[in-house]
Amino acid sequence: LPREATQFESYRRADRDEKRLSFMKAEEFDRIFDEGEEDIIDFLDLSSATRPNQQMKRVNVDFPVWMVNQMDAEAKRLGVTRQSIIKFWIAERLERVGNN
Repeated sequence: LPREATQFESYRRADRDEKRLSFMKAEEFDRIFDEGEEDIIDFLDLSSATRPNQQMKRVNVDFPVWMVNQMDAEAKRLGVTRQSIIKFWIAERLERVGNN
C-alpha cells in the first residue's frame, strides 16, 4: 500500500517540480552541472528526448531453417529473444567492420 509522503518529501518534490517547470540560462545550467552538487536531471524535460540514429525501421529477412534453429537455441541459452540475438550479432559485426 502506498504511504503518505512526509512533509520533508513533499517539499522536496515540490521544489523539484518548480525547477523542472522553470527556465534558466545556459550559463546557469552549465554552472550547476560543473559544480556537480545537484542532479541536473531535475532541470531537463525528457518528454521529447530522442536518441540520434536510433529510429526503428522494419526489415524482412528470410533465413534457412537450420539458421533459425541455431539462433533459437542460442537465444534460449542466453535467455533472450531471437530478435535480440539477431540485432546483437549484426551490431557486433558492423562495429567490427566499422573499426577497420
